[in-house]
Amino acid sequence: MSTTLILGVGNTLLGDDGAGVHVARQLQDAGLTEGVRVLDAGTLGFALLPEVQDCGALIVVDAARDGLAPGSVTVREGGAMDAFVCRRGRSVHDVGIADLLAMARLSGQLPARRALVGIEPAAVEWSMVCTPAVAEALPVALARVRELLEEWRDDCRAHEMTHGG
Repeated sequence: MSTTLILGVGNTLLGDDGAGVHVARQLQDAGLTEGVRVLDAGTLGFALLPEVQDCGALIVVDAARDGLAPGSVTVREGGAMDAFVCRRGRSVHDVGIADLLAMARLSGQLPARRALVGIEPAAVEWSMVCTPAVAEALPVALARVRELLEEWRDDCRAHEMTHGG
């Protein structure tokens, strides 16, 4: 089984913008299952490209503007994730995520399984803590990440059983 990479994206100095990093840290503290790697990706960078190219599946956790109530958690997989991060104004990091995915695609090493777990921010301003709505959403986002991991793991097991892998 290949590695699933979880990137927690955001700036923890900008309140709700750090939501993805907070979720990643909670995952690290809870202990990881085999085949899962969690990185605090901060505000991204092309240095992460080899990490993305080498993983079998990718989950990005980030503050994502979707016009929903603050603290709402959304999950977008595959092409839906790609389309969302390519739209302007959704997140401070969308261009970075979109560029990272585009570079992996151009190299022929874009993970087929990829998802964005987005948390609707209430405020992106100087603060070391998330707003109450986003703080309450962090366990929900964490649960969504765990659900994706379990779903993908079950799909892999079913494929192996069906195809003798």
